[in-house]
Amino acid sequence: MTAVTPPASGPVPTGERRSAAGPVSTPGRHSTTVLAQLLALVAVLALSACAPVASGPGAGASEGETRTVIDVEGTEVRAPIHPERVVTLSEPTLDGVLALGLKPIGTVSGRGQQTVPNYLVDLAQDLPILGGVAQPNFEAIGAARPDLILVDGTSVNNNPPVIEALRRIAPVVYTGYAGGDWRDNFRLVAEALNLVAEGERVIAQYDAKAAEYAESLSGYRDQTFSVVRWQGSSASLILKELLPGRALTDLGLRRPPSQDRVGRGHSEPLSLENLRDADADYMFFGTLGGSSLANPQAGGSADVSGAARALAEAIAVPGFTELAAYKDGHIILVDGSAWTSTGGPLLMNRILDDVKRTLTI
Repeated sequence: MTAVTPPASGPVPTGERRSAAGPVSTPGRHSTTVLAQLLALVAVLALSACAPVASGPGAGASEGETRTVIDVEGTEVRAPIHPERVVTLSEPTLDGVLALGLKPIGTVSGRGQQTVPNYLVDLAQDLPILGGVAQPNFEAIGAARPDLILVDGTSVNNNPPVIEALRRIAPVVYTGYAGGDWRDNFRLVAEALNLVAEGERVIAQYDAKAAEYAESLSGYRDQTFSVVRWQGSSASLILKELLPGRALTDLGLRRPPSQDRVGRGHSEPLSLENLRDADADYMFFGTLGGSSLANPQAGGSADVSGAARALAEAIAVPGFTELAAYKDGHIILVDGSAWTSTGGPLLMNRILDDVKRTLTI
């Protein structure tokens, strides 16, 4: 993560234009057509046609011992007592499984990326990719023969045809909603894996670290902090209900008035006319590269180098260099896969560490 000081003079490269990234929200509603869902369901049924298939939330469970898990919507799911072949279909569920010291047998690519989320590459780079975060590959998931599938509202959402197709493969636990408390989502991941005590230890460790860091950052209590995702020529705001916003709250750091609120569970697009709403004493600035939900093959990077390229694009937009955070050299480049997307306890710890490392008094 790098703090950026404005250049003294000279032209600023605009960089390569990128398409806007999709919001952290309910991509299943707008990126999967009814026809695609039906075709996917047909593919799943064809894949399982050689063997009898049970119906209901516990369909696909192994013949070993099972237990009942109640998901976030109150659905009773018959899941293995000790799942051994877990598939995660969202960033928060992948993050949660890894945080518990386990590794799924497959997952989906991160939002706006073609691999696992960049911030999880060290832990999960060798995992098979079973489709995109909004468009899982049902055939690949079925071929992986999972005994448990974890999904939430940040990926396929509660889309009945999609959930039904997944339940024809294995038990599905729906762990949380977009914009919901990451702790609740993570607790359901731990419950589904029969690792409740371990999950509570992870949360307690995070809370202790946040309290410790908040004390050390008390000198910044009078400052404001913005979180911005930049794509192409436009910005989106990360508000207080999203994970970076929750982390800043846990650290006792204030948001500017335009961002001191909760949103609808996803990043909020900002028009260029309202660009000043992105301003603050400090700005955490990231990107998800050139890819988007509509164009996942566009390429680009979500890491700090990608943020640097996105900043070059932002500087070329009228009004950006007039922002106080820019003029004061207080733009902090961050990994967008952690700061402008979604995840679980590993992401939250990453943000705490980034803030502590950057804001040195």
